[in-house]
Amino acid sequence: MSAPERIPPRSVTPPAHAAELLARGELTVRGRIREASNAALYCTVSYDGEEAACVYKPVAGERPLWDFPDGTLAQREVAAYEVSEATGWGLVPPTVLRDGPYGEGMCQLWIEATPDAELLALVDGEEPEPGWKAIGFAEVGEGRTALLVHADDERLRRLAVLDAVINNADRKGGHLLPTGEGRLYGIDHGVTFNVENKLRTLLWGWAGERLSQEAVDVLEGLRKDLAAGGALGARLEPLITAAEIDATRARVAALLASGTHPEPSGEWPAIPWPPV
Repeated sequence: MSAPERIPPRSVTPPAHAAELLARGELTVRGRIREASNAALYCTVSYDGEEAACVYKPVAGERPLWDFPDGTLAQREVAAYEVSEATGWGLVPPTVLRDGPYGEGMCQLWIEATPDAELLALVDGEEPEPGWKAIGFAEVGEGRTALLVHADDERLRRLAVLDAVINNADRKGGHLLPTGEGRLYGIDHGVTFNVENKLRTLLWGWAGERLSQEAVDVLEGLRKDLAAGGALGARLEPLITAAEIDATRARVAALLASGTHPEPSGEWPAIPWPPV
């Protein structure tokens, strides 16, 4: 994701206050993010002496999709943030649902990514080098193919688990935002939580491998939080349907039962296109 030209100066917002700032602050549109497939506006938000940059995606600017109900993408983005927070991994930037200049929409803290962080690569050869995981072969022009790989990075592995839980149908390379402080965020979660298996991602490097003990512990926590009367289930109720919450519970249970990272189903394109 890239911002419009002439980004205004902004202060660094403490993460503990970010959600309140996004929800209550005065939202000022500064420009449009042209690369986005739906309306995505670059904004600043100000509240109680603090200011931060953010992304505002109004529901009115969402393009209809054949496999997701109209006008629900903003809520799914917020639901993904809620699940991320429940894991304790903090993989999704603070995200809220609020009114804005163009009606209700998703508002998410802007994350400055480190442009030189190496998380994805195209390499020659049949097997990845140490420290990398194979995704698959890609055509790179003139009849030549190369191996697409991602870093064997624990932050990516956590994100792969989160994507399996929320059934992310569009995990592209451009949705990965590493920061100079060593954090990794995932963004653009509008096509998530479908009741059908839609998992489509670049993070297949661990497919079929055993889940880490950390991931198992996190999934056990999610199972409790999603159970009847659980805090996470209650937070998701205004955002996605009861059937979608049930499907999320089922995905968590399936991951725990198998003890492994999921593999491509063969019923849906496994890798998003374009991959970046």
